[in-house]
Amino acid sequence: MTKLLKLASALLPAVVLAACGTGEPGGQQAPPPAVEVAEVLEETTTIWGDFTGRVAAPQTVELRPRVSGYIEEVAFTEGDLVLKGDLLFRIDPRPYRARVRAAEAQLARASSELELADSQAGRASQLLQSRAISREEHDRRKSAAASARAAVNAARAELENAKLDLEYTRVTAPISGRVSRAFITRGNLASADQSLLTTLVSVDPMYVYFEGNQEALDSNLALARPGNETPVRIALGHSGDFSLSGKLNFVDNRLNSNTGTVQFRAQVANPDGALRPGQFARVQMPVEQVRRAILVNRKAVMTDQDRRYVYVIGKDNTVARRDVELGPQQGELVLIRDGLKDREQVVINGLQKIFAPGMPVEPQLVAMRSQSAEQQVALH
Repeated sequence: MTKLLKLASALLPAVVLAACGTGEPGGQQAPPPAVEVAEVLEETTTIWGDFTGRVAAPQTVELRPRVSGYIEEVAFTEGDLVLKGDLLFRIDPRPYRARVRAAEAQLARASSELELADSQAGRASQLLQSRAISREEHDRRKSAAASARAAVNAARAELENAKLDLEYTRVTAPISGRVSRAFITRGNLASADQSLLTTLVSVDPMYVYFEGNQEALDSNLALARPGNETPVRIALGHSGDFSLSGKLNFVDNRLNSNTGTVQFRAQVANPDGALRPGQFARVQMPVEQVRRAILVNRKAVMTDQDRRYVYVIGKDNTVARRDVELGPQQGELVLIRDGLKDREQVVINGLQKIFAPGMPVEPQLVAMRSQSAEQQVALH
């Protein structure tokens, strides 16, 4: 028994040392997680408001004939682009050619009668001087000459009217633009000033109408420079690509009392005809200019129920939660109304590695804006 106790006493330090040796690696502390941080941006920023609108053509024409007749030719491709003066429809011109010839004959007859009446009136003046005719006969011949001259003028006007009617048998495009389908086809009767032949809309430029409230109106008046038109950005449909640019060229002179909104209109270049009347469009327009605005990448903003917060890097490389009040988004950035100061650094990537405020991290400094966003800022 005594020998066993001595053997146990001798082996105990070795067992303790072995246990300590196996536990040493497990006692080492893990390194802090690496996260990407960026310094908040402080700069003068123009806030762009979002609006919805519709594309409209500056000029819309409902094409109707000025003379009646049967359609002899439809001279355009439906839905195509046409130029001002291009032939679109031809109405049977034969009846109108006949009227022109009849008017020409009437003018020739009236001119001949005028020539005779003028000759008779001239002789009457000579005979009156020699008292070979009475004053009454002289006056009658002068009156006949005046009537013949009036008949010539009437015949000339009738001829001009007949020529106009003949010209109107050629229905041409009054503006350059895109033509619709032919509502009346070849062989059908078209009535003057009644039958709708087709419609025509101008293509370049195009208008975008949208509604804004009183704040948008006041801010537009404040941001618009004298002599310059306010710039706008436009995206078609539900696309987020605001690559189309235009200028505000009209603000209505009153607010709608039912909706409390005012109508705005932007003009957009459309050389390739991509914009068409009636298209849904989203419009961005400057509504506010903030000096010394604090901006962070929207990836840095976390949500806790109804609160928004970011993780700020402290001097000892520990993270601290900071509740913030958000403003409008500016592309990939978001305006911070309250909660951050200039030169503070926030975590924008690696947030999933942060389990609690106060834990240490290994910050890696990156730019707040991506390279593509920097290029867009430089363009604007």
